[in-house]
Amino acid sequence: MELASSSSRAPLLLTSGASGRVNALFSLRALKSLVLLIKAFLFFLLLFPFQLGRTSKRSPSSSSSSTPDKSSSSSSKDEKNHDISTSSTNRKTRFFRLPAAGMVMVQNKRTANNNAVVVSGDSDVASRRALAIGRATLDDDADDTTEKEVSLFPPSRGDTLFTQSWTPISNGIRGLVVLLHGLNEHSGRYSDFAKKLNANGYKVYGMDWIGHGGSDGLHGYVHSLDYAVNDMKVFLEKILKENKGLPCFCFGHSTGGAIILKALLDPNIGVLVKGVVLTSPAVRVQPTHSIFRVLAPIVSFLLPTYQFRAANKNGTSVSRDPEALIAKYTDPLVYTGFIRVRTGYEILCISSYLQQHLSRLTTPFLVLHGTADAVIDPEASLELYQKASSPDKSIKLYKELLHDLLFEPEREVIANDIIEWLNSRI
Repeated sequence: MELASSSSRAPLLLTSGASGRVNALFSLRALKSLVLLIKAFLFFLLLFPFQLGRTSKRSPSSSSSSTPDKSSSSSSKDEKNHDISTSSTNRKTRFFRLPAAGMVMVQNKRTANNNAVVVSGDSDVASRRALAIGRATLDDDADDTTEKEVSLFPPSRGDTLFTQSWTPISNGIRGLVVLLHGLNEHSGRYSDFAKKLNANGYKVYGMDWIGHGGSDGLHGYVHSLDYAVNDMKVFLEKILKENKGLPCFCFGHSTGGAIILKALLDPNIGVLVKGVVLTSPAVRVQPTHSIFRVLAPIVSFLLPTYQFRAANKNGTSVSRDPEALIAKYTDPLVYTGFIRVRTGYEILCISSYLQQHLSRLTTPFLVLHGTADAVIDPEASLELYQKASSPDKSIKLYKELLHDLLFEPEREVIANDIIEWLNSRI
């Protein structure tokens, strides 16, 4: 393990002679023909990289390619079908009802009252949100040290996002941590880590960004990562208003780390945060082939939700813990299909933006990365450390560890390093 630390375009003018030809060129019929021509070309050129309308489950790793046992499949199905309810103890998981047209009400079947949870009218989102709420409820019932709270957070855009919090019961709250998950996963995967933070006096908030977990949107699809950046800003401001006077930290993994970094580059947001912890942040992402960078803007416009098979690295593992891999890739709230074209393009865009603005970062940060990460180059974290203007910055590189650091066999070491860094700044 290596450780280093330190305290508009110009308007288009048309003459009268050209205007008639331009109007003819861009008539409705001509535009339709042009679109059909481009689509036909793209289908021919990208026949193999794309998979249409099919969500394919990937093997957790080349060494764990066997099908999960029947008990795992059975437990997943049982969890999906579990009734949603509040806790029967005094520590009740709280739900916020957001009335909106066309929304589905999931009735509480355990209690005699009329408590209900609102989920989206989209059947897939409704299923995912019900599962996310059900898990939070069960987790709250089974734990006497942490109080769970679930809420539906509506950004100004009109979507509804699933959020949850973990509050320590026996320990006093001395700080806040706002947690943002990585691509294709959800905040509930970090429940164990959140409870470790609780044990050290931190209240933790998690948000499933758009298209992920229990939030609105097509699973695994993000039309714009700026949506997630803006949602993060609003969510952070809301949390600080509810917890005045408490120091606030952020934690982000992979693409979640990139979202947080872009949010912190806004001076009005950066001043609100005491520090940020980043694991394997997506600050430098490269396509598998240079042709994809050229085609990405066109294809993401024409075929935004198509699943991009060639973007996935076959056999790439994110953890050396087989059980952690099985848990991740059999989780219905984790998107396991091929990456959607628009989502991949948005990751390239935010990565490119961060590369150009790393020197603007002034927030204290700790970045952690495994040297064997095959998803995000650990050299990118080293570049972040070197270029950022933060007067208080640290980096830890873990030899031979992979991408999902908090799901590696050394997860306890990683969590303790993070907590030690947070404690030293309270």
